[in-house]
Amino acid sequence: MNYAGPEEETPARNGLELTPFQGLRYDPDRVGSLAAVTSPPYDVIVRPDGLLELESADPYNIVRLILPQDHSPAARNQQAADTLRRWRAEGVLTTDTEPGLYVYEQRDGDLLQRGVIGTLRLSEPADGVVLPHEDVMPHIVADRADLMRATSANLEPLLLTYRGDASGCGTAAVVEKTATLPPLLATTTEDGVSHRLWAVTDPAGLAEIRADLDRHQALIADGHHRWATYLRLRAEHPSPSPWDYGLVLLVDTARYPLRVRAIHRLLHRLPVAEALAALGDTFRVRRLDVPLAEALESLASAAADGNAFLLAGDGAFHLIDRPSPDLLARTIPAGHPEAWRTLDATVLHATLLDHVWGIPEDSPEHIAYIHDTVATVEKAEHDGGTAVLMHPVREEVVRDLARQGVTMPRKSTSFGPKPASGLVLRALTS
Repeated sequence: MNYAGPEEETPARNGLELTPFQGLRYDPDRVGSLAAVTSPPYDVIVRPDGLLELESADPYNIVRLILPQDHSPAARNQQAADTLRRWRAEGVLTTDTEPGLYVYEQRDGDLLQRGVIGTLRLSEPADGVVLPHEDVMPHIVADRADLMRATSANLEPLLLTYRGDASGCGTAAVVEKTATLPPLLATTTEDGVSHRLWAVTDPAGLAEIRADLDRHQALIADGHHRWATYLRLRAEHPSPSPWDYGLVLLVDTARYPLRVRAIHRLLHRLPVAEALAALGDTFRVRRLDVPLAEALESLASAAADGNAFLLAGDGAFHLIDRPSPDLLARTIPAGHPEAWRTLDATVLHATLLDHVWGIPEDSPEHIAYIHDTVATVEKAEHDGGTAVLMHPVREEVVRDLARQGVTMPRKSTSFGPKPASGLVLRALTS
């Protein structure tokens, strides 16, 4: 089935329905600082020392809710639920008195991003309203669903994008006008990114946003697993219910283009020497005894001519490219668009992981998906595994495939900047 995607050649049959909600937010008088209680999204925190650093930043850091630590999954989820209940009872987290949408701004040097946070009516991919572009891993969806059930909360917003008409009217006008007012909160996180949040509660502004977004579709930029979790939990609760909606940040990429980065792979049980030996003569292999930055430049040059990857973990970088056409013909599934068949992620999963290395892509014991390049290399070297560094896919390829209803292999892209977790939450129960 073909869909009109984020480029909006034709209006959506049913557009985006973003609704106001009473945000659950930290009381700044009860925490050390707003920056100290925030966190990157749960799936960006990959290193134990990163988790410990966040836990140590403030006793009320949001990581205690999105990544609780205990001896079993059930105990972790119960701990998160108990913690959320206690923080609300103690007034650490308080509910805004009026329902509203929230204008959210991130500024990182010359990069400025603004969007609107609200609760979005859920829809299936076949509806052509919210378009996924990646597959998901069932065990992660199950894990997130257990946490959301236990806490009865949306703890962090997904990142969705849509393409406005550049007229400066509708949602864009409300966003820009709101950003001239004093914010509800303003903070700068340790990474140097400044964050500001405003509430839009006036009926005229809310009506203008609602009418505008009803003409648009969205692409899931970040949060496929949480979107799939929203859909699973909606199916468990008779409609109408609060579970018919999920917390999202909507960004108009006609005004605020996102960055697209790669998500790397860490193969826990495969040493680099074994990975290279298994390739045989199916790829060209070149050893690079250079710093990481130079190795990534070589990867970018090779990726301009075809599929290419960097392997690391033994103290050097190994650039592999020019895969055997015969190997690709035997291993890449037919029946997909050429743009999908030639994706690096497709070749990695179908050819290298499945065929050459025999690595199960959905097993946390064998593979991890890591956003940070340095962390991926360091962990591979520490553990004796193999880091597979990827080159980012172009955004227009993502949009074109989503428009056709074609999903990319899981964890193919990392859109950003991602919203900080902890600035505004949504409780589904009072």
